[in-house]
Amino acid sequence: MCGIFAVYNDKKQKAFQTVFQGLKTLEYRGYDSWGIIAKKENGEILLYKKTGKLPPSVDKNYLLAKSRFALGHTRWATHGGISEKNSHPHFDCQKEIFVVHNGIIENFSQLKKALLKKNHQFTSETDTEVIAHLLEENLKNEKTLTPKILQSVFKKIKGLNAFIVFIPKINLVFAYKNSSPIVFGIDEKNQQFFLSSDYGGIISYTKKIYFLEDEEILIIKNKKFSLYDKDLKEKSIKFIKITQNQERLSLGKYPHFTLKEINEQPKIIENILTQEKEIKKLAAVIKKSYDNFFIGCGTAYYACLAGTYLFSKIAKRHASASIASEFSYLVDFLKKESLVIALSQSGETIDIISSIKKVKEKQAKVFALTNVLGSTLYRMSDYKMLLNAGPEKSVVATKSFTAKIAILILLAYTLKNDFNQGKISLEKAIDELKKVLTNSSKIKKIADLLKDHHHLFFLGRGLSYPLALESALKVKEISYIHAEGFPAGELKHGVIALIEKNTPVIVFNPEDETYEDTLSSAYEVKARGGYLIGLSSKKDQVYDQFIRIENCQEGNIIPYVAFSQLLAYYLTVLTKKDPDKPRNLAKSVTVK
Repeated sequence: MCGIFAVYNDKKQKAFQTVFQGLKTLEYRGYDSWGIIAKKENGEILLYKKTGKLPPSVDKNYLLAKSRFALGHTRWATHGGISEKNSHPHFDCQKEIFVVHNGIIENFSQLKKALLKKNHQFTSETDTEVIAHLLEENLKNEKTLTPKILQSVFKKIKGLNAFIVFIPKINLVFAYKNSSPIVFGIDEKNQQFFLSSDYGGIISYTKKIYFLEDEEILIIKNKKFSLYDKDLKEKSIKFIKITQNQERLSLGKYPHFTLKEINEQPKIIENILTQEKEIKKLAAVIKKSYDNFFIGCGTAYYACLAGTYLFSKIAKRHASASIASEFSYLVDFLKKESLVIALSQSGETIDIISSIKKVKEKQAKVFALTNVLGSTLYRMSDYKMLLNAGPEKSVVATKSFTAKIAILILLAYTLKNDFNQGKISLEKAIDELKKVLTNSSKIKKIADLLKDHHHLFFLGRGLSYPLALESALKVKEISYIHAEGFPAGELKHGVIALIEKNTPVIVFNPEDETYEDTLSSAYEVKARGGYLIGLSSKKDQVYDQFIRIENCQEGNIIPYVAFSQLLAYYLTVLTKKDPDKPRNLAKSVTVK
């Protein structure tokens, strides 16, 4: 979670303004509160903290202050409530050491108790503040801050974290990471250094970046930087160049990123269809593996679950799906010949990273399907493929889900030695997807009918079951309406007790082997008074509302989920909520 952004040695002397704008690009990582510290040219310290989302602008005395260094943070609360005192940056007793942090310090209460006994005064409820006081304590008898001292402090900390520390008195900045991401960027022309949780935050300033590895320490001082590995040996930095289409970072003609990203899906899938060579290369890896395990979180997990159906039905190959946070408890049966297929939009989700570390200990191989070049998952994996879906700025996943599904369909067909059939299915899916997107007015009318309901249910069988789960998640995430997805066959085993007159139930019923059984479940719901919205290529009298989607085999899931994405979006805007930044959520989940 949490967004970190820093700039050092800004020749324009507008570091506060640069960080303020940088935090806006990272706000998807958390928007409970935010804060910035800057050192003015005259030595004065500016410390600005506020609760809530970043505003369009702030006091010009801050934005236009002449400053060469600024450090900022946008928060997703873990320890301590949402308040200005709990927002970052945090500081020591003397207000000489300032810290921003992403992650959780698991042993912070023990560390805090020990520091309180040494008369340290805490001003927040956070775990982060412990770092500032630990550094203060360790610097009492030292003349300079060395990498060894920094390492000794971080060795005392349990958990997966990233820190950036600023000591204005000596113009020193250092960064440390353990699993949570930190990206270092350098703009040589303007003599600027950048630190960020995500390269998307600095791409408009420089394309030359470096992803810190675990336990590395980066020190910036006097226009110079030094990098030390976990053995405290200084190492040279091999920068990589990243390019990004700036248009994909802006809203363009759309009112929200959520709607923009839903509408980007046809082009993304069309692009995936051109990657036949890479698909075949990865399919060959899967064929050689002993067994396959899909892991993911949230939306990515539902794509994993869909993958198990696709591998079974098309490739006649068994694969298991597991929620990434639970998979670390299931690694005992892994073999060297096992292949773990990890799905993640950001490639930084801590539950994925934690599990992959245990997979690597078992010497099993890892195949990453992620959207972010250079992400932790990307770098840890033996085999990888990028979704190439472009930046997903909305907190809720839309285009990354369909990109994963498209790749999994092609992989399954390639395992069957029939890439072209997979391509045909997806081409049909793209056509139907475009129809859903261009005829969204009917979905908006359905949303208007449902917006005052407190419960929604989604039903499906086979591949439509993970579709039902993902659809319910979309509605919950941004509209805050309670929604649940169920396998249609499970209705009579308890869930049907929740159906009463006019309870909205969306039924996914493509014309495949599940059609008749799902239709029977729809009639069971209707008999209890449910209000049925059916999606199928075949209309039936049981439906109160009907959305026709022509059959495109396994590709059905793509236009069907677009219906659900638009339904969730319209439910949200009709009830005057922000679809891009739903409450309590953040995009890149970097805490357990």
